[in-house]
Amino acid sequence: MQITNYNIEGNYDEMYSADGSCRPHYEKFQAFLNKVPKRKLAQLQFSANKTQMAMGMTFNVYHDKQGVEKILHLDIIPRIIPSDEWQKVEAGLKQRIYALNLFLQDIYNEGKILKDKVIPSDLILKSKDYLKPCIGLTPPKNIWCHITGTDLVKDKDGEYYVLEDNLRCPSGVSYMLESREIIKRAHPDLFNTLGVRPVSDYPTKLLNMLQFLSDKSKPVIGVLTPGVYNSAYFEHSYLAQQMGVELVIGMDLMVKNKKVYMQTTKGLEKIDVLYRRIDDTFMDPMAFNPNSMLGVPGILEAYKAGNIAIANAPGTGVADDKAVYAYVPRIIKYYMDEEPILSNVPTYLCREEDDRKYVLENIEHLVVKETNAAGGYGMLIGPKADKEEHTKFRQLVKSNPDNYIAQPTLSLSTVPTITDNAIEGRHVDLRPYILYGEDIEVIPGALTRVALKKGSLVVNSSQGGGSKDTWVLY
Repeated sequence: MQITNYNIEGNYDEMYSADGSCRPHYEKFQAFLNKVPKRKLAQLQFSANKTQMAMGMTFNVYHDKQGVEKILHLDIIPRIIPSDEWQKVEAGLKQRIYALNLFLQDIYNEGKILKDKVIPSDLILKSKDYLKPCIGLTPPKNIWCHITGTDLVKDKDGEYYVLEDNLRCPSGVSYMLESREIIKRAHPDLFNTLGVRPVSDYPTKLLNMLQFLSDKSKPVIGVLTPGVYNSAYFEHSYLAQQMGVELVIGMDLMVKNKKVYMQTTKGLEKIDVLYRRIDDTFMDPMAFNPNSMLGVPGILEAYKAGNIAIANAPGTGVADDKAVYAYVPRIIKYYMDEEPILSNVPTYLCREEDDRKYVLENIEHLVVKETNAAGGYGMLIGPKADKEEHTKFRQLVKSNPDNYIAQPTLSLSTVPTITDNAIEGRHVDLRPYILYGEDIEVIPGALTRVALKKGSLVVNSSQGGGSKDTWVLY
């Protein structure tokens, strides 16, 4: 199928340069597309959709009153990243995660960065994600953020920018893994010819990292899920199955003498490491939210006593805050005395008077975000919104400035994507996964999310986005 009338429309396209020539790392894929009939491409796409449904690769949208499970639409044209480009992403993410881990250890203990006024103390100490029960805590092996999914975007200058750090319970890795299996079957020859780095060993690497957190030679490990109604339940069960560990809900666990036990058909069995997929404040009704039915009463005391390791550590959410994000370049400089390898998106903090004034005067040109919202909620894309929405968000910012940040509207790079009638560019972001155990390791692949609507910049699955397989080349 020849790609004709492909319009870059002033964006940075990852397959085609501004003069219309194909970028070198996409040339072999372009040759494949030129040879394959349009009908065959449609059949491959149809098969991919059916396979996703058969594998149970579905998610729930909480605000969807129909309660229908949906597939995260997988476009069969992969996103291809050359080796030299990936090396910079990898180095930048390792630097960032290392600094954020030092930051978390500091703010829950000595608080040197606050005393030195690198970050405003009230920004941290008044944050709802700064968990007072975690003050004085040092996690096993001094690691707070074991699994991170950092969101990156590529702007019109061709450079990657960090959009946000997901340090609590980052999701989507199962879609990265399962999508790879589907796309390998769709393009088996190309996959081998191009030299694509594998991601299939992620569950093994995750298991090794979890085992590293325990001093036992064969620790008992569990994945703590909120249950079948959670939107990411497919992922929780998939990862537990792939690692060969237990999948548990809060009701399966109990604390006795500051040790955590799992109820089995043979009686109680002590659990040593827990990969938790529930939010911090739902983990322990005795320490955090007393109304939580998802957690395990007393688990924080068991954790503090050193009788269980938890990934990610409770309290990591404070480093995930979109207002704290603006200070990450300073955090890197403070702890590592290095300049950031990957840049932040320029960010205006509405809590600061000059920034707030600029945001209120230029709101129609900016993206305004709630500091603690996720999944594309609590967000205004100024150029796409109407005057009524601009007025509404001005009032929200004025009434609670600490709760909002703003950023310029990035163009977001585009990647060719199959539409109803043609192949057209659609905007994408990138979520690589980073494991922090004995070493910090960036998985050589990622979840690429794609905005399926023409011109849309919103890639979240809950807002109608889809995904692509991400091929990192050797």
